[in-house]
Amino acid sequence: MPQQAPTEKVLPEVLIVGAGIGGLILAILLEQLNIPYHIFERASEVKPLGSAMSFVGSIFPALEQLGIYEELVQVSKAYEEVQFYNTNCENIGTYDLKRCTIGTGYRSLIFSRPKFYEILCRRVPTHKISFKKKVLRSEEKEGKIHIYCSDNTVYSGDILIGADGAYSGVRQSLYKQMNAKGILPKEDLEAFSIGYTVIVGVANPSNSEKYPQLKEEGSSFSQVLYEGSSNCYIVTLPDNKISWGFGLQLPRDVLKADNFRNSEWGPESNDTSLNKYRDLKCPLGGTMGEIFDATPKHFISKVFLEEKLFKTWHHGRTVLLGDACHKLHPAGGQGAQQAIQDSIVLANCLYNMTDSSLKSIKTAFEEYYRQRYHRAELGFNTSVLMSKVMNGHNWIPYPDILQTNVYEILRKRVPNRKITFMKKVLSSEEKGDKVHIYCSVNTSYAGSIPIGADGAYSGVRQSPYKQLDAKGVLLKEDLEGFSIGCTMVIGAANLPRSPSSILS
Repeated sequence: MPQQAPTEKVLPEVLIVGAGIGGLILAILLEQLNIPYHIFERASEVKPLGSAMSFVGSIFPALEQLGIYEELVQVSKAYEEVQFYNTNCENIGTYDLKRCTIGTGYRSLIFSRPKFYEILCRRVPTHKISFKKKVLRSEEKEGKIHIYCSDNTVYSGDILIGADGAYSGVRQSLYKQMNAKGILPKEDLEAFSIGYTVIVGVANPSNSEKYPQLKEEGSSFSQVLYEGSSNCYIVTLPDNKISWGFGLQLPRDVLKADNFRNSEWGPESNDTSLNKYRDLKCPLGGTMGEIFDATPKHFISKVFLEEKLFKTWHHGRTVLLGDACHKLHPAGGQGAQQAIQDSIVLANCLYNMTDSSLKSIKTAFEEYYRQRYHRAELGFNTSVLMSKVMNGHNWIPYPDILQTNVYEILRKRVPNRKITFMKKVLSSEEKGDKVHIYCSVNTSYAGSIPIGADGAYSGVRQSPYKQLDAKGVLLKEDLEGFSIGCTMVIGAANLPRSPSSILS
């Protein structure tokens, strides 16, 4: 009996809204998987905006498989630490990234965002990207998803992917429909958390000899923490370029204003905002004003740093990725990396679809969400923490750490009368409504709650464990010995004063 030829899998037609990093990476993946797609971008052209970007090793294996990594290395500089300075450009500490290199096998890279964008654009056929396509709304009908653009054009496909940024039109249309049906979580309607604004640029000094750091193989990454609520970073890039950014924590009264995002948005306002920083020292030498003057006006942009992790990432034939579903503070370098990881997982889920039915689409989206949501949540929390580090929150200046043992700092905050030394606890016993502890010097003490903070070989723990074991109610594993795998010799040396890696 002749065998029937296997039925060819019906591939879904994918509409990608947004030609940012996440959208382009997804397009590159779909191109290799032979899944039909088209990108719709609202901008009329690719603008070379943005400052420096950095990636750590965790994302590089994927870029290597796509053939992007080697190209990225050519336009990047490696860096292994961030130097922190105060207003007077005095070094106050170092954030060490060598552990990332050891853990992943890849050195952390820093590069110009426009350069990375160019690498991605070259891998997407030009006929598969349409510019000047602002999507106003989307609608499911007749077994397809339709998008309606501001130029009165309409496009349809099996799957709609919103990769159109923090103020995603795809997300807004989807959420409006879901909210009307009463199925949208309340927190997804809440506004972004906005705490900072930053002005960024890329300088191209005419006299590169003035900054010897530009000749170094690795990147010089400096973060300056000013008195008050402002800070800046200065980073050397390939081709004798310097990336910089000034961040300012926004006052509460400004955050409450409905229209603050649109106020003072043009180049003139950037000039005004930067004037007060012109005379400040630059960690690379000279003043910040000299860096500003070496920056083309069209390479300066103002960005509000917003944060939000949305609960709803998909519904029906629509799914979100990147900033459209999780907007992260850039301090942790997580935004683009999370978008790339979204794209990789989503592409795999689409590839595993058995057909283009709504049931298969739902299964693919649910698997994408299952794999990505908690990872994005971890990245979100990391970015929140790093934003505090990079903005100087809760720092202890390094001289205090070097000159004073941490234990001594804590010890000074506890009154002497509340600590009794040379009291080794041998056993404990409950009597009435009190717990009695018996010490090696034939003394005993009674209280309501004994708290055992006496280390790995806790006497407080051993006594009740012995009593519980006698009653047969102690877990068997709690009687097992410690797992011991190595031994080490430690010590402390008095070294010359130098900036310490207080954050590593």
